[in-house]
Amino acid sequence: MNFGIIAAGEGSRLVEEGVAYPKPLVPLGGRPMIGRLIDIFIRNGAERIAIIVNEQMTEVREYLYNLKETLSVDLDIVVKSTPSSMHSFYEVAHLLDGHGRFIATTVDTIFHEEDFSGYVKAYEEAPDGIDGMMALTRYIDDEKPLYVEVGADGFIQAFLDKPDGEAQFVSGGIYGLDSSAVRVLDDCMERGVSRMRNYQRELLSAGLAVKGCDMGKIIDVDHAGDIRKAEEFLK
Repeated sequence: MNFGIIAAGEGSRLVEEGVAYPKPLVPLGGRPMIGRLIDIFIRNGAERIAIIVNEQMTEVREYLYNLKETLSVDLDIVVKSTPSSMHSFYEVAHLLDGHGRFIATTVDTIFHEEDFSGYVKAYEEAPDGIDGMMALTRYIDDEKPLYVEVGADGFIQAFLDKPDGEAQFVSGGIYGLDSSAVRVLDDCMERGVSRMRNYQRELLSAGLAVKGCDMGKIIDVDHAGDIRKAEEFLK
């Protein structure tokens, strides 16, 4: 399996709230968030890992280039400031395109490794007709969650800004996709479609078969108080 990390955000809220580290280097259990993700990916069979960081993150860039020398897997790093997470995802997706299925997430998405391992296994074993598999959670931690409606067959039927009676999950911010989804992404970029949630809607409109996978509790680190919450969650 191939993996991607979106770590190009500025983390401005953490800076404003007095956090001294760039977001990817915020320690959780004594390990920088981005290093923890890389460790988890390697333990789950990573063949290739692609990461995007912005041009201002010199500390993060230095950390990754030093780490790259010690890894047994290919680590592709793109340094680029982008206007949105969808543009960052575009860069990562194209580093991974052509190498089979891949899973991408943002650097501040926190989960238990055993739950993630189950998700990776489910996507690896999914038949060829499955174009993607999104990690879902019932735990609402995001300020503007993306609600997800899943059918009885496990396929995602809708991505919603507001909940309805059929939406039991929200997006976990972990995206399992293949080359067909990258072609949809290219089309979205050409047409000026913005935001990851709108891209996910376009996947369904394009007729791609996307399944949902309940990955248990997933939280995001957006504020200083979330760091302590993440530490407690991981314990």
